Amino acid sequence: MNTRVLVMLSLLVGIGAVLHAIVPPFFLGMRPDMMLAMMFLGIMLFPKLQYVIILSVATGFISALTTTVPGGQLANLIDKPLTALAFFGLYLSLRKLLKKAVAPVLTAAGTIISGTIFLSCVLFVIGLMDASFTVMFATIVLPTAAVNTIVMVVIYPIAQRIMKRTQMNPSLPVQP
Repeated sequence: MNTRVLVMLSLLVGIGAVLHAIVPPFFLGMRPDMMLAMMFLGIMLFPKLQYVIILSVATGFISALTTTVPGGQLANLIDKPLTALAFFGLYLSLRKLLKKAVAPVLTAAGTIISGTIFLSCVLFVIGLMDASFTVMFATIVLPTAAVNTIVMVVIYPIAQRIMKRTQMNPSLPVQP
């Protein structure tokens, strides 16, 4: 594992945690999960299974620590690794087909996958919230998918340019 990549991934988790903390709640104390956008960015910048697993577990723990949803701690620990693996698989299979639209399209899809897993855990498995799945999905997941998609449209090209200009690309040899 490349230490520089791990540092970059930890920075993305930190940025996601700050964004997650400052975004106000929408409905019943639930706030959009901005950590997802940073997790997806990390997966697209460093598409290796070992990095995806480390990033998803770290994101799950930080998200569990900062959640305001009753039962969200366990749901985040389940949701983030499953979402990251699904996103990683979609990214590997669609990146050549979608080319430039891969980041926003997959971010929207990944956020919807994450929201579905999270709400399923909280509403059906843990059974701690009284709201219906459809209401929660429409008022939290879909707006979060829109916000994350807009964030990715802005951030992804910037991150790609930064990666090209620096030696953060793990496939490049390190120069002394």
